[in-house]
Order: sequence, then structure tokens, then C-alpha cells
Amino acid sequence: MHATRAILLAATCLVPVLLPPDAAAQTRNPPRRGAPAATAPATGMVRAIDVQGNQRIEADTIRSYMLLQPGDAFDTDRQDRSLRTLFATGLFRDVQVTRQGDRLVVKVQENPIVNRVAFEGNSKLSDDTLRPELTLRPRAVFTPATAQADRQKLLELYARRGRFAARVEPKVIELDQNRVDLVFEITEGDAALVSRINFVGNEAFSDSRLKEIVSTREAAWYRPFSSSDTYEPERLNFDRELLRRYYQRQGYADVEVTGSTAELSPDRSGFFVTYTVKEGARYRLGKVEITSGLRNVTAERLQRVMTIQPGDVYDGDAIERMEQTLIDEGNLAGAPFVDVEPKITRNRDTNTIDLVFAATEGTRVYVDRIDITGNTRTQDRVIRREMRLAEGDAFNAAAVRRSRQRIRDLGYFNDVQINQVPGPTPDRTTLNTNVSERATGEISIGGGYSTDAGALADLGLRERNILGTGIDARANTTIAQRRSQVDLSVTDPSFLDRNLSVGADAFYVVRDLTDYSGYEERRVGFSLRAGYEFNERLRQSWAYTLSRRNVFNVNQDASRYIREQQGVTVLSQIGQTLTYDTRDSRLDPHEGYVLRLGTDVAGLGGDVSYIRTRLDGSYFVPFERLLGDPDYVLALSAGVAHMFNYGGKQERIIDRFFLGGENLRGFAVAGVGPRDTSTDDALGGRTMWTQSTEMRFPLPVPSELGLLGRAFVDVGSLSGGTSGPNIADDSAPRVGAGVGISWRSPFGLINVDLAQAVVKKSYDETQVFRFGFGTRF
Repeated sequence: MHATRAILLAATCLVPVLLPPDAAAQTRNPPRRGAPAATAPATGMVRAIDVQGNQRIEADTIRSYMLLQPGDAFDTDRQDRSLRTLFATGLFRDVQVTRQGDRLVVKVQENPIVNRVAFEGNSKLSDDTLRPELTLRPRAVFTPATAQADRQKLLELYARRGRFAARVEPKVIELDQNRVDLVFEITEGDAALVSRINFVGNEAFSDSRLKEIVSTREAAWYRPFSSSDTYEPERLNFDRELLRRYYQRQGYADVEVTGSTAELSPDRSGFFVTYTVKEGARYRLGKVEITSGLRNVTAERLQRVMTIQPGDVYDGDAIERMEQTLIDEGNLAGAPFVDVEPKITRNRDTNTIDLVFAATEGTRVYVDRIDITGNTRTQDRVIRREMRLAEGDAFNAAAVRRSRQRIRDLGYFNDVQINQVPGPTPDRTTLNTNVSERATGEISIGGGYSTDAGALADLGLRERNILGTGIDARANTTIAQRRSQVDLSVTDPSFLDRNLSVGADAFYVVRDLTDYSGYEERRVGFSLRAGYEFNERLRQSWAYTLSRRNVFNVNQDASRYIREQQGVTVLSQIGQTLTYDTRDSRLDPHEGYVLRLGTDVAGLGGDVSYIRTRLDGSYFVPFERLLGDPDYVLALSAGVAHMFNYGGKQERIIDRFFLGGENLRGFAVAGVGPRDTSTDDALGGRTMWTQSTEMRFPLPVPSELGLLGRAFVDVGSLSGGTSGPNIADDSAPRVGAGVGISWRSPFGLINVDLAQAVVKKSYDETQVFRFGFGTRF
């Protein structure tokens, strides 16, 4: 009887032994266990295969792995190979194949089934982070080899997070019915932080400047919540690309980042990271040309949008942006399929680069289908209405990018990806839009202090995507020393799935203006809103407001012009705002401009009749190319406003303009403009203009602190509205200048300004220090 048996062991101990030549030969070719030393061929025929010991796995399944089948002649070699095949399945911890007469008997001991996988001792990495790394899952077949492989994967994961001292031990708890619980006991150890970052070969830029470019940071006390100072090998490759792109933006077209190495410090407490740079020469642009092979689109037409000029420092990113701008311009000029290739010629003798943008007809591709995945809550139509393309349209990369940005701007998703995949024919493409939803409900509780409102507390409740329809509803309450407010608002950004935003607001506002004008004001009412877009840049909105206003608690010694206005009035007003916006970001703009024209008309009923017109704008000039940091931005803003009455109704102080504080730093709130010099009360004015020049710049501190410096000059004037004895009203410009610091703290935005009133009148109210803190004010 020939028998073959194998047992899977978790570890094997090998002991070297010196053998004589004959013994060594025998060791290389050992006789089979249970078989005669001489390998005489087996005789007879296999009549049946009996399977024993199986619990979960069907006997026929086990027989299917056998290389010997009933009717075959007995063959010891095929019997051994059958044994190895059964082991290779990973289903069994022990297998025996024996011959009993004309039958083969297969005895198996099945590997257990994993009942549960658990982790113990992990706090830095959650179970949800660790579990995807494992091969073993509940109801999977357990093998020691797989458990050891999973252990190694967990160690590698911890190493990627900078925890090289981590230890992982798999423990097996045997259960009934051939089941096991697998527990990974983890000792995470301390993270190995980056102690020092060095650069080799850099001459054009200092180490401190390059440290701001790479994403890896040196360990410091002010980074308690940041992981940027944790050593991660993958991050070094990313840093090399950041360095290369930065050098190319500064004109170093031949730059090479030849190495990035990390050495563990002698005490194993941190890493020394070194980047090796080969800068090469700095290039400027020589000839810059455009050629066009597009029908009905000339090179002269494309030249209109060319912003790159001869003599400019070579900028790889600017060339990429210019390439896309030319494609977009070609699309607008009537060429739906445009391909632009920048051709670069280096002149190493003069360190210049000749640049030719060749515009040609691109491959004709149309959108066959737009698929949306990942939105378990948000309705498809909410996403589709933000798409700048529809099925059947000519494919346009710029429209795809704009669609992705519009979907992201909804604020409903953590991530948005639009991928192009081949369609049913070569000239068709499918756009796969994949979104990752996030919570859109918000409860905000905040507090702080501002110079205008005093100490404040804020409570808000908001749902930005009700039932996945995109409707935004919110309720907000602010209680402050000098201002309290309750707002209820609901907005449908795409009413009836059209280019129409509609909404409604209800409000209750109380303002304490006794420090400025000797009275308090209360407003209660509602407004109805509607808005629409003419294009990506131009938008118009309309609003109707009905409110009841009350001027009360007027100081006994207040100006008689204010005491005359004590009481209740009703305002019925319709207003519009036309906005043209080219800024790169509405929250933190670095370039572009915005223009707004607003008009309010009151008198459709109510107690007051007036027309107010406002025109204002801002222009942002980036200085990144000159100074090497995107936080250098020049912000220019200006505005003019005028109000005049009609219909013979009394003009109200609460409808006038006030100047000072936020819109004219260096002066107190309502510190400029018509004033009753006998009581020092501000009376407001009808005509106002302002202009502000502000330079924003990074401070010499780590960028993680979120500090930004500002230097500014504000100019403005307010006049008109009241005439009579003791009224000072001078339209001469006032000027304030100063510096400030903005801090994006974890608790909200903090602004601190120090300003001096440079040009003022004797009766103006000034303010040197201005402070604002809180999540909302």
C-alpha cells in the first residue's frame, strides 16, 4: 500500500548536517513515505475515490482536484501531484492520499473559517483604516500563511504613516464548528517625525523658501494636529514633483530633482530628509507665435487672448494655462474640436526659449452618454443641471472642467471626478461622473467679539440639500451687545430645474446705535428673491422687501434731527443687483475682478420713497511670479453710492449711508460724514464713495499657522442729507492708513487692524485699533 501525507506547519527549523556523498545523494532523492525504496511502477486500476473528513467542501469538489480518476491506472507520481494540488487550494490544513486495494482514500482536515477579525491596541489608526488592508475576512478560509501576510501588510501601513516601531501579532482563538476568531494585537509605537529638511544644489532659492514648497514639514511644537511632519516615503516623490514644477514656474526649464533620501537619526527619533536639485539655467521667452490650421479661426483671432509675451520668464504652468485658453477661444470662435500643441525650442547660447502654439483641428468626438454614480441621496437632476455639456454635444474639455467645478461648488460632495471613457464608436465618448457625498446638515454654535457688534453668540441650523433636491434652508440667531438678529431663509437654486434661483427670507433685527447716533433700531419683515445667470460670469438678482422699522429709545440729548424721526415706518422696496465676476475664487481670490451694480427703489406702498444706486468693484493682482509666493496679492476696490428721495415723503436716517469702521479704517463706525456738532451724533449721508488699496503678504512664520499680513490705504467721503444749524457736512476726502493681521484660527477668522486717520476733519471720530473675532460677524 502506498501512502502520501503532508502537514502544513507555521514554521520550519532547518539544521545543517554534513553527510557523506552517498547519504547526500539519498537525501536529494528520498524514497516516498509508505512506498518501497525501488520505484517500481504501480499496477491495477482505480475503481473509486473515497473522501473522508470533509465538512463544508463537497466530496465531488475534492475529487475534481485529483489527477487520478476512476478508470485510470494507478500512478504514484500522479498521486503525489494530486496531493500537492489539494494543498495548493488553501482549503486544507492536512491531506492524506492512500491506496486501499483498487480504491483511493483521500482524508482531509479542512482549514477553519474566519468568524471575526478584530484589532486590539490601535488608537492612531482606526479599524476602518486597517481592515481594507487585510485579505482575511469573516467567512474566509483561514491559513497561517495568509495571517502572516496580513500582518506584514499592517506593518507596511504603519510604516507609511511613519510608525516604524509598530509591532503586530496575529492571535487565533479557536471556536466550535471549525471556526476561529483572528485578533491582531498591535503596539503602535511613536511616529518617526521629520527632524530636518536639507537641500543640495540649490543656488537660486534658499532652503527656507524651498521648505515652503514641499509638502513635508519639519517637526515643530505648533503642528500638534498636522501629519505633514510625519515621514512618509510616498510623500517624498510628491515633493520632488512640487520642486520641479516650482522651478519651472520660475524659468528653470532644465531643472532636475535627482534625489530625495531619508536617513533615520542615530537615536531613531526622527528622519533627516535631503533633496538634491540640479537647477540648470534660467530661461526667458524669445519669439512667441501662434499658428492656426482651424477653419474660420485665424491666428489673429487667437492672438487676442495671448497673455504670454517675449521677454517673460519661462513658466511651464503658464504655458499649460495658455494652451487651454487658446482651446477655449477656438471653441468660442466656432471650432468645436481644437487641439493646441506648444512647440518649444531652446536657445542655450542666449538662455531663451522660442515658443510656437500650433492650433489644429482635433479629433471629432461627441458626448454619447453622461453617467452619474455615487449619489445615494442627491438626485441626478441636481447634478445634471450643473453640467455644461449634454448628450449629443461636441466634447469640450473646458466645459468638463467647468462642470466639475460647478458640482464641487454645490458643497454636497467630498470629491467629484468626471472621467472620459470610450463610447460605442470611435467618435463617441461617455462621461462618467462619480461623486462622494458628505453630510449637508449643519449645527453651528459660535461666539466671539467684534468692534462693531461687541461680544456675540451665534447659533445656526442649516440643511443645504433638503431630501437631495438642492434646496437650502437655514435658521440663524445672533445675539450681541449692540446687534441681535434672527434670520429664516429658504432658497431653491434651480427653480423648476431652470436657470432661476428663488428664495424667501424672514428677519428680525435689533441694533443699538446709541454710541453713534443716539437711538436704537428694530426691523421685522420678509423678502422674496429671484436670480438668474446670463452666462458663467454675468448674473442678475432681484428682491422685494417689506419691513416694519422702529426708531426707539432715542436719547433725550440726541440731535433734534434724530428725535424728529422717532417712531414706526413701513418700507416697501424692490431691488436688483447685476454682478460680473471673473475671480478665481469667491472665498479667497488671488486674481480677477468683480463688478456690481445695485439699485433699490422704495415707494411701492409704505411710508418712504427713494432710489438708491450703488456701483462697486474689486480687482486682484497676483504677485506670485515676481515674489515667488501666491499669498502676495494686491487688492484694489472702489465704490460709489447715491440716494435721492421722490414723492415728497420724509427722508429717514435709517435709509442713509454711513461711513467709517469696516469701509474706512482709521475712523470709527459712522465716524465720517454729516454730523450734529452740538450733540456729536452721526446723521448719515446721501452720497458716498470709497477706495481701498490693500497689499496682502505672507508673514515670516510657518504657513500652517494661517497668518497673513496686510498693509492698506483707505480713502472715502460721505456728504449730503441734512442741512441746518450746527450741521458739519464736508465732502472732502478722508484718508486712513495702517497695517493688519488676519489669522485663520481653528475657532474662526480673527482680524486685527492698526490704522491712523491721516486726513480728517476736527469733528470726525477716529479709531486706531480694530479687532474682530468669531465664526460669524
